[in-house]
Amino acid sequence: MTLARGSTANVTSVEHSPRRRVLVLFGGRSSEHSISCVSAAGILRALDPARYDITAVGILPDGRWVRVPADPAALDATDGQLPVVVDSGQPVALLPEPVGQREALPAEVLRGVDVVFPVLHGPWGEDGTIQGLLEMAGISFVGSGVFASAVAMDKGHMKAMLAHAAIPVGPWQLVTSREWAADPTACLARISTLGFPLFVKPARAGSSVGISRVSDPTALEAAVREAHSWDPRVIAEAAIEGAREIECGVLADPSGAPQASRCAEIIVHPDHDFYDFEAKYLDDGAELIVPAQLDPVVEERVRELAVRAFDALDCEGLARVDFFVTGDDVLLNEVNTMPGFTPISMYPRMWGASGIGYHELVDRLIDDAVRKGTGLR
Repeated sequence: MTLARGSTANVTSVEHSPRRRVLVLFGGRSSEHSISCVSAAGILRALDPARYDITAVGILPDGRWVRVPADPAALDATDGQLPVVVDSGQPVALLPEPVGQREALPAEVLRGVDVVFPVLHGPWGEDGTIQGLLEMAGISFVGSGVFASAVAMDKGHMKAMLAHAAIPVGPWQLVTSREWAADPTACLARISTLGFPLFVKPARAGSSVGISRVSDPTALEAAVREAHSWDPRVIAEAAIEGAREIECGVLADPSGAPQASRCAEIIVHPDHDFYDFEAKYLDDGAELIVPAQLDPVVEERVRELAVRAFDALDCEGLARVDFFVTGDDVLLNEVNTMPGFTPISMYPRMWGASGIGYHELVDRLIDDAVRKGTGLR
């Protein structure tokens, strides 16, 4: 299947189509493949067939694209097992050009996709790569563009940009694979200036994959090596002891201006050192409180910083912004440009508490994608 649009001028014509043609794209090559599938299941359920002509395309872990049934039940987590994209034998190709098709392409041809909803988490999806392909093909898509997607994915660049915008972030150190190979002792000494405990993470992974909480300095080297096994760029962050983990959703209004949701809080159970992969997806390792019980002044400060961060990184469409709150002090932890999107995920739950239900949220994001179109903006 080849995805192609005639030109970005077609963006305005979809308003006259009986049903908007939406392609949900999910899976991918990153460690968050299965989380992407679960998010896609929620979105597929929310798309009204009377309003949308729905196509589902999965990206296999090896990077191949295939058409799959638009059946959310096939993408649900069952019995503690997370779903994966299964090879359907129906290959898909995305041409990085706004017009035409290649006659010899061994793939089904699909014309006239109005909007792609790229429900992809992590590298090769949330990091600007898919966004660049869609821009070159002239196809509108949900969410941030190339730059914001790329910078938000890399926690080192993200924190540097936020700090430059006078948005408070916690202390951090970045270690590249080249620096580590040249002088690991110096890298460990630099990280140690953050104090212990601290967290060591792949700079461009998500869903708490590859993260270590380090309390003992003798365990620091192993933690860096583990993070480097996922990403050549590793970030170390000072632990913010006693802080509350607070999240806030940002959503573009019909004009594209960012709005902040009510906040939510994550309370991690004592049997987990932090909000790790198992606590998020495989057991009841955390309590999610929506809306968070915050002092109104503090909540307004969080919401203001969430919108400022959205603008500072040039985000579009949606983002989930994560914070550490200690008393009246607020530190921004990270910005997620394509957060988890199941009906029980924090992002849609925060908007539900703000008066926008899951189905309306999906509709608004698709409308925003059509509004912004493609190209420079």
